Amino acid sequence: MSPTPSAPQEGVRAREVARTPSGATCATSPAGIRRWLAAPGLAALLSMGAYCLALAVHGSYPFGPRPRSVNDLGNQFVPFHARLWDLLHGGTHGDLFFNWGSGYGVPFLADFVTYLMNPFSLLVGVFPRALVDLPVFLVTLLSIGLGAALMTVLLGRLRPGPGVLRALLAVGYGLCAWVLNDGYADPMWMWGLVSLPLLGIAADWCLRRVRWVTGTLLVAVAFAGNFYTAAMATLATGLVLAVRLTTHADEGADAGGRLRVVGRAAGMTAAGVALAAPVLTVSLRASRFAQPPPTAVYGGRPPLLDQLAQLLPGGHGDVPAPNVFVGVPALLLVAAFPFVRAVPARVRIGWSLLAVGIGASFVWKPTILLWHGLALPNGSPYRAAFVLSGVLVMIAWLALAHRPRARELAAGAALVAVLLGCCRNRSSVGGATWLVVAGGGAVVLAALVALARLGGRPRARLAATAVLAGAATLTAAYTAFSVAAVRDGIPWFRPKLTMTEGSLATRRGLIARDDWPRSRTDPGPHEYANNDPLLLGGEGGAYYSSYVPVATARALHGLGAGWYIRGRHTLSFEDPVGRALMGVSSAQSMPPAGGPRGRYTVVHDRPAPLVTVRRGPLPGPGSGPDTVFARQERVLGARVYEVPRLVPAAGPAPERAPGGWLLPDRPLPAADAGALAAPNAGTAFTARCTPGSVALWYAPWFGGEVGGPGGTARAVGRWDVTANPLGRLGTVPADGVVRVWFAGQGRPYVPERAVGCLSPGRLDAAVRALEGPVRLTAGGHELTATLRPGAAGTAVLALPAVPGWGCSVDGGPDRAPGAFGGLLAVPLARGATLLSCAYTPPGLAAGLATSGAGVLVVGAVAGAARVRRGRWRPTPPSFSNSAFRPNS
Repeated sequence: MSPTPSAPQEGVRAREVARTPSGATCATSPAGIRRWLAAPGLAALLSMGAYCLALAVHGSYPFGPRPRSVNDLGNQFVPFHARLWDLLHGGTHGDLFFNWGSGYGVPFLADFVTYLMNPFSLLVGVFPRALVDLPVFLVTLLSIGLGAALMTVLLGRLRPGPGVLRALLAVGYGLCAWVLNDGYADPMWMWGLVSLPLLGIAADWCLRRVRWVTGTLLVAVAFAGNFYTAAMATLATGLVLAVRLTTHADEGADAGGRLRVVGRAAGMTAAGVALAAPVLTVSLRASRFAQPPPTAVYGGRPPLLDQLAQLLPGGHGDVPAPNVFVGVPALLLVAAFPFVRAVPARVRIGWSLLAVGIGASFVWKPTILLWHGLALPNGSPYRAAFVLSGVLVMIAWLALAHRPRARELAAGAALVAVLLGCCRNRSSVGGATWLVVAGGGAVVLAALVALARLGGRPRARLAATAVLAGAATLTAAYTAFSVAAVRDGIPWFRPKLTMTEGSLATRRGLIARDDWPRSRTDPGPHEYANNDPLLLGGEGGAYYSSYVPVATARALHGLGAGWYIRGRHTLSFEDPVGRALMGVSSAQSMPPAGGPRGRYTVVHDRPAPLVTVRRGPLPGPGSGPDTVFARQERVLGARVYEVPRLVPAAGPAPERAPGGWLLPDRPLPAADAGALAAPNAGTAFTARCTPGSVALWYAPWFGGEVGGPGGTARAVGRWDVTANPLGRLGTVPADGVVRVWFAGQGRPYVPERAVGCLSPGRLDAAVRALEGPVRLTAGGHELTATLRPGAAGTAVLALPAVPGWGCSVDGGPDRAPGAFGGLLAVPLARGATLLSCAYTPPGLAAGLATSGAGVLVVGAVAGAARVRRGRWRPTPPSFSNSAFRPNS
């Protein structure tokens, strides 16, 4: 079906101008443009101003000392924006395709298109790197402003009406509950606030059979900025379009007209998604290769009153429920909507059912999966709540644009009062809610009633509008303040140490020690944020992303590194062999348990080359027990450990289990977070090793406390979710007896060979014996090594064997490398002297091809429309200024 109008252009243009709502004029004169921008600009300024006022009163960054970098904002988005700064300024190892710094080398393009494609993220490049928190804040702030501005435009497309009133309702959308509770910590999601009205405008053009090409570009912008929220906004826009087609007599006309509208919308969406295809194909392939998250379980529908309480602004509840409130004016008008008799009954019924249906779909598991791409998300299952906030604002505008009478507004106020009374005992309803809804609502109701009764008295209407604007802005600001204040009391929201003086000093130290690509400079696992290599620099194992490759997580875990979130957050190695295998020459180590946060020591090691040549066949797994110590020795190519059996010695007797011991169920003593249990609280074991060697322990899934010759350590293991790293116990005493004790809750499992004793001399000799390249260079996503000619063998790269690498030897064809101990391995023929490897993101080629097809389709449609316009050459219709006057 052709997306261009089939009727003569003269008639189409006449319909477009005649049906364009006031306030949405396409006047091109400077004065007309200023008038057209006035209402959206007002919405942007008021929403951003209210948000800044709330933060200033709260004392939050950048207006006060309270950090904003909580949860994923500090763990992911500030570090990822720091990485973007490095890319824009050429100050990092890697490029858009590959990140050499995190996870000892991981793909990056999927991270970029998912976390950094909000166009406002590019502002990070104009600020100093030490101030990266500021542009991250601006991403949220400007997304609020743009979302509110575009919602103002969309409301004018739904129904003509004064721009100021549309802007005031859009303020409630810009500062809706989803923004204050969910979106503020995820700048990438904030583009969803923009996408919903953007797609709504494109759908409106489908109804009017105009601007198919421009609408397609809007769809592409929405999906490119953040495909996750754009998919939610697309589904919601489709539902809105369906309601408009079925309830508005003049939109879509007969059944044939409705089908043509649906066809145009489907074609527009398909072409727009095709234009943004690389974003989708790269991220989908990365998801396919990613470490699966912990199994998400939906806890069930929250109580109905807790759901309804989320309509009331001002609170933050303890019970998880969709965050949907949209401000006091919109709340009052939505409540009044069923009573506004000027709105046709079918319109009231259709839009009311739409809102109720969307709200119900948020708490039913099958439709929760539909909103979230058929995958139940970890964390909040109500990430799509912003679309209901947008629909509520649309309903509020339809009520206001039909000039509700005083008694209709009073009926709405009574309904709000009933809702407030019924929900008074809900956790989200507190003093702030009563102040905002009852106090602010009274002022808003008075202003709306005044506007309904004043008729043609301009000065009085202006005064009432000013009161309404003040009430809408101040209640929105106070709501944002109250939500932030409640959130301060939640322990989970402890701020991360992002751009503090300590982290900046650490970064300076890393830069001073940088030796890439001859060796790695590891920031260590101390976690200023969960992505310290992105935040600080260097080349470490820490990496937290939805796209952690399964190959990376399994390879590092198999060699003794720790992880969180079932491997979606990897950590650096803390043991000498692991650091040597990954070519780490210096690393920062954690402070002792209970020590002050932010004090770290630098550990220097002898690193293996990043590319090592193993002559002859690679060693097999061996016939002994498959322990982490054996796996490290296999990759290293030398014996460096003694691995004795643990023998129970004292304390509560353990129970024999396959390959280890089950400790008796003994609760740990209550103590402060930094305190450790006494040795007699657990079970003691002994093992025999060479005196002077270094005792290490490895019980990845053990939770509790571990003690040995060098002191005690807290273990945080939990089966399959949190893995302890290979850690140090201390130096083996002169009698050769290693005494170690374990204390944990429940019936924790301790492997029989949980202790290994490392000979530093053997490790040093093994590393010296490894053959490295003559010359090694590492570009953005490429690595080239010049080798010494010799016998056939294998080049082993200190990189996790993630899909996407292609390697050639002596200029031969590119081939996918193999894996050795989870690391990249490339076979070498006898006499080979040159190894070249390059990384290409899986899915990129398919995405670019799809985008090319989309460009051809859009170009063909644009060309056909231009030819058709030239063929018709209509005379522009004439309209009087009085008949088409934009509202400010």
